[in-house]
Parts: sequence; structure tokens; C-alpha cells
Amino acid sequence: MENSTTTTEWYENQIREDGCFCMRSMQKAPGYVQKLNWTEKEFTQGLTYIQLRKDNKPVGFIEYALGEQAWRAVHADGYLVIHCIWIAVTGLGLGSQLIQRCIQDAITLGKKGVAVVTNIDTSWAPGPKIFLKNGFRHVEDAPYSFQLYVYKLNQEHSDPYFPDNWVLRLDRFSEGLTILRTHQCPYLEIATHNVIEAAETVGIQPEIIDIRDRSQLMELSPTPYGVFHVICNGELISYHRMTPRSFAKKLTMLYSKS
Repeated sequence: MENSTTTTEWYENQIREDGCFCMRSMQKAPGYVQKLNWTEKEFTQGLTYIQLRKDNKPVGFIEYALGEQAWRAVHADGYLVIHCIWIAVTGLGLGSQLIQRCIQDAITLGKKGVAVVTNIDTSWAPGPKIFLKNGFRHVEDAPYSFQLYVYKLNQEHSDPYFPDNWVLRLDRFSEGLTILRTHQCPYLEIATHNVIEAAETVGIQPEIIDIRDRSQLMELSPTPYGVFHVICNGELISYHRMTPRSFAKKLTMLYSKS
């Protein structure tokens, strides 16, 4: 793939050698190291991590998994599920190239297609626009602006779908402050510490639950995002990193009501 005098190169499943695209300026941080270890472990379960480099500089990446092993709360057996996609250089069609690579892998592996969880309210999950551009269609909605999109290789295949018991999942954490987390994203260690710092300012001790596998994620996750949630007295505070001050403000508001 070439543009003018520069060349774009693919690096597949070489995260230890080439590094993680996200948080690469902090490679000694615990979250970054945990991400490397988590990713290498998931390679044995069918995870794919592709980084794009242009003139030897990282410009984007995509991460996707087998539907049966995906770290998103979605039922997608027989599909590939995109976890993350991020492009730092726009206007070159790099995002579409990564998506098409995923679709080609689905064809090669004999899968039903490709599914992805999107959200228009936050950058912690991809938006739907680029997937619509690449032939995906909307399948289902979930709370907190999450949507499920799918690219089916055969229209006779059944659609992937979300769980339908989101309220009951939140009800499990009706008392106190709970952090559900994984190591799928390198920023989640920082996100966890930000919650802990905020909780200290309002005199709360959070319970931290480390989600170890997909079955636990599918049982507990209160949104399709799956890999990080902060729940206070049965109410979802966040599913992504926030500053300690923002977390403290939300906690203070919640506890002032009680």
C-alpha cells in the first residue's frame, strides 16, 4: 500500500516486538505491560492485533477476536468481533483498509461475518460511520447509546445479538462502589486508580473485581463494552476513564441523594 513516496506497512500479532499503539509513550506503566501480557495470552484464543506504520511511525491499529472469545458483551458465535480500531492519520482510507482486512479474515476462516459494538457518545468505542461506509448494517441497540453493527457474509446466517438483562446486571451491585475491570485496554489501570483516588476524597472503599475470562464478562458486564465499569449503589457511573475530579463529583452527587 503506497501513497506518494511513502509506504504503509502491516504488523500482525507482533505487539511484543512492535509495541502497543495506545499509550506507547508510557511503555513501563503497569497498564501498558498488562496490555502486552493480556494480548499475547489472547493470541492463543484467536485474537488478532494489526498495527499500521507509515514511514516506520504507528498510524493506526485494529484488534478483533473470535465471537466465542470476544471481550465485548455480545452473542456472536461464528463471527469475528472488532474490539478496537483507531487511526491517527485521516484521509488515506486506512480505517477502511483495516476493516476490509478483518472481513477478509472472516472469509478465510469460514465465519458468518464481522460484528462490532459502537457508541456515538464516547471515543472509547468506535462510532458507526466508518462501518456503514464499509457495508455494515445496524442490528440492535443497548442502553448508554451502544449499538451493534454487522457485516454478514451470508444473509441467511442469524444475526449477533446483545444480552437483554442489563438492569438485572446493575442490580447485582446495588450497594457500595464496584469497579469491574480487565487488562484489555492499557488505560484501564489509570482509570482504576482515578476511581480509587476519587473514592478516598468522599470516604468510600471500592471493591475491585478483575474479570478473568469471557464467561465472567458475559455474566457481569452491565453494558456491551465489557471491559471496564464503575457502579455505585446500582447506578452506572462510567464505562471509561475519567479524571479523579470527575469521578469524585459523580460520587458526591450520588451519596448526597442517599
